Amino acid sequence: MTAIDAAQAISRVHREQWARIVASLTRRFGDLDIAEEAAAEAFASAVERWPTDGVPPNPGAWLTTTANRKAIDRIRRESKREDKERGARMLYDDGPREPVGAVDDERLRLIFTCCHPALAMESRVALTLRLVGGMTVPEIARAFLVREAAMGQRITRAKAKIAAAGIPYRVPRAQDLPARVTGVLAALFLVFNEGYLASGPDTDPVRADLTAEAIRLTRMLRTLLPQDGEVAGLLALMLLTEARRPARISASGELVTLHEQDRGAWDAELIAEGHRLVRERLGTGAAPGRYQVLAAINAVHTSARDARDTDWSQVVALYDQLVRIDPSPVVALNRAVAVAELDGPDVALALVDGLGTLVGYHAFHATRAELLRRLGRGADARAAYDDAIALAGNTAEIAYLRRRRDQLVPPGAPRRSVTES
Repeated sequence: MTAIDAAQAISRVHREQWARIVASLTRRFGDLDIAEEAAAEAFASAVERWPTDGVPPNPGAWLTTTANRKAIDRIRRESKREDKERGARMLYDDGPREPVGAVDDERLRLIFTCCHPALAMESRVALTLRLVGGMTVPEIARAFLVREAAMGQRITRAKAKIAAAGIPYRVPRAQDLPARVTGVLAALFLVFNEGYLASGPDTDPVRADLTAEAIRLTRMLRTLLPQDGEVAGLLALMLLTEARRPARISASGELVTLHEQDRGAWDAELIAEGHRLVRERLGTGAAPGRYQVLAAINAVHTSARDARDTDWSQVVALYDQLVRIDPSPVVALNRAVAVAELDGPDVALALVDGLGTLVGYHAFHATRAELLRRLGRGADARAAYDDAIALAGNTAEIAYLRRRRDQLVPPGAPRRSVTES
């Protein structure tokens, strides 16, 4: 086996096994720091040994066993005299443990641990992305549009607070669920988004393992809270987005935009299920939340047989509703994209140019580039594409942006007449 083969195997297993191993270690040792560091050390051992020894027959079991040994070694090194009895029980007691909640799923319990109300909302979500999504600190920082150092400190403080407060590793009781669910939904949404369009250059542009896991956990959450509209809305949003995955990356590895996708390649079963959930929520007459409105927007897109048939007036009306619920600049940016289809690129560009807080966000510049292109401002569009490319991390998105930029007529180049085309 070559080093490249081993590295690819480790990367694949990391994506598939990270959350399961961290959750298993947290259940056994009751310490997030120990769990995360032991899991990281196990993968480091794989990087060292697998290129020469070969990938074991059961990579997940090898990593779990190695991680458990690493955790035990650390506890032995760090145990103080007064902690010896407790440490001994932790190391060797494999007997029955206290009940961990209504759902027997380690990763869902880990999410609820990370999303305890004692933590600030952003810390809850960031910690979940790290421990459950397996995302790196730079990836999480990009998701929050903050500096890497600040995000690292936020995650460290969150883990320390969980340890200090003795927050239990379990799915909370029914009466406690509403206080946790907002953070859980936000975390699952961002885990799904990282799979839908991975933010880093060193991974696949689309991570089906993350989207599948986010959907699985959201389905499980729906069994816990079947009447919660936002849980249903998030599940519908994920299904309608996941349905488009087969058409989102070209054979050459380039992002395919919604307008250009082969709609015949979309997953009809997922679309039908997503539409059914959206209709059920509309039928209740209850005021929708953020995820329900986002699901409704995606339902409009996936109802159109051709991009030209999209009901853009309905999309804009739904974004108007979403802005009232979530008046964030990212929502405003997405609304501007829809406004461009309804009222023209000049109106949309004025809206986008008013979102100066997003200058560090690649989608801000990509949106400006497309609008400037439509307005015939080639030089300005090229500069905006360059800014977007510099900030983007997804390889498929970068390939798309480069092609769009390179299709522009270079400054000073002669333009062909109409009769030449």
